[in-house]
Amino acid sequence: MNKNQSSQRLIHTFSIVAYDPQKQEWGVAVQSKFLAAAAVVSWAQANAGAVATQSYANVTYGSRGMELMGDGLSAEETIKKLIKDDEQQDLRQVGVVDREGNAAAFTGIKCHDWAGHLVGEGFTCQGNILVPGTVEAMAERYEEVRQGEGELADWLVLALEAGQEAGGDKRGRQAAGVIVVRENGGYGGDNDRYLDLRVDDHPYPILKLKQLVENHHLYFGEVDPEDLIPLINVAQELQGIMKKTGHYQGGISGNFDAVTRSALRDLVGEENLEERWSGEGKMIDLKVIEYLRDKFS
Repeated sequence: MNKNQSSQRLIHTFSIVAYDPQKQEWGVAVQSKFLAAAAVVSWAQANAGAVATQSYANVTYGSRGMELMGDGLSAEETIKKLIKDDEQQDLRQVGVVDREGNAAAFTGIKCHDWAGHLVGEGFTCQGNILVPGTVEAMAERYEEVRQGEGELADWLVLALEAGQEAGGDKRGRQAAGVIVVRENGGYGGDNDRYLDLRVDDHPYPILKLKQLVENHHLYFGEVDPEDLIPLINVAQELQGIMKKTGHYQGGISGNFDAVTRSALRDLVGEENLEERWSGEGKMIDLKVIEYLRDKFS
């Protein structure tokens, strides 16, 4: 290994990059025996695409990849541009999905065994220093779960889980992360970062990542109209809960008046559930009620 090679830290990892045409979402999930791997590997931009850069990772592949695909280049064209003038391209590994969902990947001939990739429709899985079969297991699981329930973040993490079950990184586990972007999909609706969760140092990073995704669904998931219930039906119960928390000093009347609404708005905001109930209207998400019951009843 020459001086230039040794000056960079190895990013031995397995990752999946994918696109969901139904929700117009792009995402990356990664696991590695490398501290805070997702901060280096994962890049995504709504209406442009997503990139995973790893194995002596050239982090400029992320920012440049977003720029190139944002300008309309395909995944395959983007990879060609990225590696063209890279003197260490033989050590690089990169997976890309473009704005149209076209996927492409590159594994340099000097990436450490086992190294390779598998490109499918709307996704690509790649990894290096792996137990053989890891990438194939990821692709198979992703193909399966995306036909069922859940959303892109769930499917990406389940693909990681399958990769780990098949062997994963030969050196073990340390960090994992998942990022999903869509136009105006972020908190408050004024940014594209729908979900960006990282486990930077943990003995079971994928398990912890799954828990974080479930929490994200609770706090920021879309409200199911079938879960909406009339506030008047739970007003008395809520008044009792808010008596305990100190947010409400009135009587347990069962009337959802202005004082009760104000108190509930404060409590919901303190519990970070404001994306599930804005404080307006006559209905509330049942998940908010269940959360408050579990925590305060």
